[in-house]
Amino acid sequence: MSPPSPRPEEGPSPNQEPWPRRWRTFRVFAATLVLLYPMDWLVLGHWSLTTLGVRLVWASHVLLHGVLWRKLGSPWEKRLSSLNSVLTSLYFLTMVWFTGAGTSPYLNMALCLPLMMALVRPMDARPAILSGVTCALGVFALLWEEAQYLHAVNWASMVGTATFIGVYGSVHYRKAQEALHEASVERARREAMERLALAERHRAQTEKMATVGRLAASVMHEVNNPLAFVRSNLDFLRTEVMQQPLREESRAELAEVFEETRQGVERIRQIVSDLKGFSRMDMEEPCECALADVVTDAARLAAVRLKNVARLHVEIPPGLPEVFATRRRLAQAILNLLVNAGDALEDAQVRGGEVRVTGVAEPGRVALLVEDNGPGFAPEVLPHLFEAFFTTKGPEKGTGLGLSLSREMVERCGGTLRAENRAEGGARLRLELPVPARGPGAKA
Repeated sequence: MSPPSPRPEEGPSPNQEPWPRRWRTFRVFAATLVLLYPMDWLVLGHWSLTTLGVRLVWASHVLLHGVLWRKLGSPWEKRLSSLNSVLTSLYFLTMVWFTGAGTSPYLNMALCLPLMMALVRPMDARPAILSGVTCALGVFALLWEEAQYLHAVNWASMVGTATFIGVYGSVHYRKAQEALHEASVERARREAMERLALAERHRAQTEKMATVGRLAASVMHEVNNPLAFVRSNLDFLRTEVMQQPLREESRAELAEVFEETRQGVERIRQIVSDLKGFSRMDMEEPCECALADVVTDAARLAAVRLKNVARLHVEIPPGLPEVFATRRRLAQAILNLLVNAGDALEDAQVRGGEVRVTGVAEPGRVALLVEDNGPGFAPEVLPHLFEAFFTTKGPEKGTGLGLSLSREMVERCGGTLRAENRAEGGARLRLELPVPARGPGAKA
């Protein structure tokens, strides 16, 4: 038999194969041929220098084949393999001749040699065919010379049958490999087309969102100017009105109205300021920040969406460790989670809807749970929840990018974002962020 050879149809050329590993294979096979010499003693009943010489020549051929395989490279590989299969069969027949010819136990291996060639090189049928032809003719000649004419025909027929089976199997293996390769190429082509379409949709959506962002920035600038006049005029009116002689009841009522109006104007100013900050989040560098402050920023904006949908409960322990993140990017991710919770409660028409944000300190990290008492995630939706452009909302409500972008923002901060259903009903999104390690000289 011959040592395994690389298949150019399936992998790189010999010059690209790791030579030390391949050369070790040739050496091991050559050494095995020599070390099996004691089997000749068991067959013959005595030591034979002739069979030892055949084995040494055979082993030398294996090593020479390895050197030529390395030096000549891919263009000569098929020729070398064909020549090697013929010479290997001749060495084997020589061993059969010197160990008893028709009575040699090695004769039974004549059936196996073509099969082994087909197994070693399934993508090339020629080595198996050449080995089968050489073995069939050699066995026929050995037995015919001993006047075992019927055995000669039978053995030649069996070797031919074994060769046919090996070649037939290798052909079907090759066809199966080609079919698998074609299917893999087609699957890769479809996946590439899908990724291209997805990237194109993402690009179009990004451009649209960038345009909306620029428009929003202009609107916020325009809102700030009249808002400043409203605040100034409101303070002036409050001062003037409260200086007028009024009854105590009217004075208290007017003071309450002015205070509520001032809070409303201040809320508008804060929302505009937050939106302006979110539009500039890419310019902000990550730093250590308190999770309570980040949640407060997100909750202030989310309150506009949740106002008539659900009650928002925030439970952040005061001693929660700080996290290392881009504050406004993290606030945007939390805002997306809160808005999604509000949309789910509104779509399900939940009465008495609640959204709860809870902070939990864990070893080496901080977890933030965003939960609602809505219907939760459907089993078929949960595996695709964070895929880009996947959404269960109508086109007028969502683009399918909110949760995908939220996970990306969280992962940029070194954290994770997972979704699950609560045992008591409703959805839960678990956001985990690592706590930055502090050196011995760091401030606590």
